[in-house]
Amino acid sequence: MSGATRDHNGRGNRAAPIHFLGQFVDRACIASATVAGAVMLAVAVTVTLSVTMRYIGIGGIRGDFEIVEMGCGIAAFLFLPLCQRKGNHVMVDIFSMAFPQRTRTILDQLWEILFCCGWVIISWRVAYGLIDMFDYNDRSMLLRMPTWIIYGFALFGLGLSALTALSNVIEQFVRPTTSSQTDAPQ
Repeated sequence: MSGATRDHNGRGNRAAPIHFLGQFVDRACIASATVAGAVMLAVAVTVTLSVTMRYIGIGGIRGDFEIVEMGCGIAAFLFLPLCQRKGNHVMVDIFSMAFPQRTRTILDQLWEILFCCGWVIISWRVAYGLIDMFDYNDRSMLLRMPTWIIYGFALFGLGLSALTALSNVIEQFVRPTTSSQTDAPQ
């Protein structure tokens, strides 16, 4: 052994930056999902108020459907990073369940790498869309809200999803296996 000190999980000193990255990604994903939840709550309150106002005869909120469209779009992209972090994407694992655990772990790592590449490519294209919408000064029909704002939130959510997938890959490669944890000196 090289004499390197170990942390409480039996990992060497090199695990500290990875642990920091994991904590940062965890906090960023939770913050993003919290903002998405607040946006969805605001959308729900807007719809409730608009329907109630129409019901009592004083008319609804002007452009409420635009608020719902934009709010749901923003929230969907802001929920993506936490979904990526928790691994809650739709998976079809009927065939892979017959594989040994090591093979399934390798397949999971491969999928994380593909997700990371996919998020980067989609982020790249959404960035071009953001620039076009900003230059064109596109606005919603009734409320005249700039549509590039949605692209900004989408770019943030997609970028954080890419960083999250990368962090997941790094953590899976550095994570000690169960057998090496029991073999590690204390």
